[in-house]
Amino acid sequence: MEWKEAKKIINKDPEVLKELKNLELEYQIISQIITLRKEKKLTQKELAELIGDKQSNISRLESGNYNPTLAKLKKIADCLNQRLDIRFVDKVH
Repeated sequence: MEWKEAKKIINKDPEVLKELKNLELEYQIISQIITLRKEKKLTQKELAELIGDKQSNISRLESGNYNPTLAKLKKIADCLNQRLDIRFVDKVH
């Protein structure tokens, strides 16, 4: 199936759209971690070692099968020379 076809199916189902919207933040964070890790030329194993974790946990995080704690995100940000910025923002209706 091509993306255009899949997108039509997704857009027809309000429950699927709602769930995708709910997961958007997680996907953004995961994408940023993967991009930054690769820019720093780090493997999952190397990043895991820097934060005192296992490679399998980094793999699970990057695949969306693990929700890291705030402390873990802070460690990752620090090792990637980033500042973690989490804020509350008014919902746009």
